[in-house]
Amino acid sequence: MNYSRLYAPLMKIYLLVFFCYLFLPLLLMAIAAFNTPTIPSVIPWQGFTLQWFTLLFQDRLIWESVLNSLIIGIGVVLLAVPIGLSAALLLTRLQSRSQPFLYAILVSPILTPGVILGISTLIFWSQAGIGGGLFLTVIGQTTFIASFSMLIFMAQLQRLDPELEEAALDLGASHLQTYMKVIFPYLKPTFITAACISFLQSFENYNTTLFVIGADTTLTVKIASMIRLGLTPEVNALSVIFLGVTVMAAVIYTLLQKQEDTDAV
Repeated sequence: MNYSRLYAPLMKIYLLVFFCYLFLPLLLMAIAAFNTPTIPSVIPWQGFTLQWFTLLFQDRLIWESVLNSLIIGIGVVLLAVPIGLSAALLLTRLQSRSQPFLYAILVSPILTPGVILGISTLIFWSQAGIGGGLFLTVIGQTTFIASFSMLIFMAQLQRLDPELEEAALDLGASHLQTYMKVIFPYLKPTFITAACISFLQSFENYNTTLFVIGADTTLTVKIASMIRLGLTPEVNALSVIFLGVTVMAAVIYTLLQKQEDTDAV
């Protein structure tokens, strides 16, 4: 049997199934935002409508939860990225037998259930008189999102030739100058990646957030409560807006990257 002849059609079938699995739910979700029934559905189709977008823009509680999610996400980025960078620099420069043990400790928050992180954060900070809210949510999420940021920086730092730092130090540069002139430019794209991943991890988090958010609410917590009380296509309309913003951001980023490559040539 000639496997080379089968490879091309099988690969096409695999890619078709993969992209259908990946994007078909998003397509159905978007279509449901324009369907008339009060329950999110595509079938049966009862008529085109924009009422769910109108109701969405009139729903103050949803937009408050979106704003809270954005504030928390920005706060997490401001904490998780520098903490992750510091941990990555420590682990990649540490020459000791304790390095694997320290690495396991710093990675452990990722492996800890979010429920445990949320409860422990709430109990710990309540002893200091700090109750649930946006601040405590930032702290609780940072405990494990910083580990993701650390892994991203470590993956990049392990590719950095240590002789570049040694050369800078030999030429009289201080450690701060070495960081600003050698390490920081090398890690600049990684900062963007770590910040984006940290923000997205924060924005979609539910388990930890549920226990530390207190009387406030985030988008994920709000949607979960709407599912219990009765979900409407307003959520689909919000998802369409987010999807459109994401696609636009990706297109703009791609165009900017192409422009940078063209200018470099």
